[in-house]
Amino acid sequence: MKKILTLCAAALLAGSVYAAHYADISINDLKAAMASKSVTLLDANGTDTYKEGHIPGAIDFNANKGKLAKVLPKDKSTLIVAYCGGPQCQAYQSAAKAAEKLGYTNVKHLTAGISGWHDAGEKMEKAN
Repeated sequence: MKKILTLCAAALLAGSVYAAHYADISINDLKAAMASKSVTLLDANGTDTYKEGHIPGAIDFNANKGKLAKVLPKDKSTLIVAYCGGPQCQAYQSAAKAAEKLGYTNVKHLTAGISGWHDAGEKMEKAN
């Protein structure tokens, strides 16, 4: 029993360490990157949520999983910011990992997510 508990604890610790792998970006820093057109956003909230409202210019990750290499910039050092619902949401990890797997080296996480963006009074965009 102790071995099982030890393995579970180790797995949880490893998971939490890996979750922190992507540096956070603040809303203000993201806005600055957006203003300078130096960021690509990946919305990992799901297509239905994306259609209802997303950060302007964001790519619907779920709708583009199979063709992500075609919709991301050619420059692998481009800032890629993945986000999902908010601070407790972990769905962003799929988008961040996919970008990293394609060779992108500057992948960050908007911890505030779409809920924080909305609560800050920032502009939202709806999909057609």
